Parts: sequence; C-alpha cells; structure tokens
Amino acid sequence: MQLQIITPEHVIFDGEIIAVTLPGKDGEFQILNNHAPIVATLGEGTVKIQIASGSFKDFDNKSGKVYTSPAHAQTFLFDIKGGTLEMNNNKVIILAS
Repeated sequence: MQLQIITPEHVIFDGEIIAVTLPGKDGEFQILNNHAPIVATLGEGTVKIQIASGSFKDFDNKSGKVYTSPAHAQTFLFDIKGGTLEMNNNKVIILAS
C-alpha cells in the first residue's frame, strides 16, 4: 500500500509499505494492506513504518525526523505530536504535527 506523511513544513515520507502502526487517541493501532476505509485522529507518539526488505527504496527526508528502528532495519520511526489519518483505496495519508 502507499503511505504519505505530510507536515506543514515537508512531505516526510512517500512510498510503498507493508504496514504502519499509529498512536491513536485511544491507543496504538495498525493498518495493513487492503484495510477498510478509515479516518482517525492521532495522538502523541511514534509512527512505525514497515517496509518489505526486497522493496526498500530511499526517500527524501528533508526534515531529518525519520529514523531507523534499532530492533529492525526495515522499520522507520517518526515521532508526532498529533494529527489525522485517512485510509482509502489502499492509500494512507497522515497529516501530522
């Protein structure tokens, strides 16, 4: 599925992923390929982006805020203070602050 993480300053991430784990207002949740459409409010926490090892592509990280998980090299982490998420047609858009 496709993931975009957008902040007021930059497009932080734009690429293909296999899963994303998010800090919801009521707790952490995960979105996988072909998830039902959803709109959700995000709380403060870490967005965990899982990328398939064979499909890894470099991305432009102008913000310097995306970092690799120490436990898993194919998982990128991005800390947010809150935001909104939309999942529709196998595309996830996160508007983060």
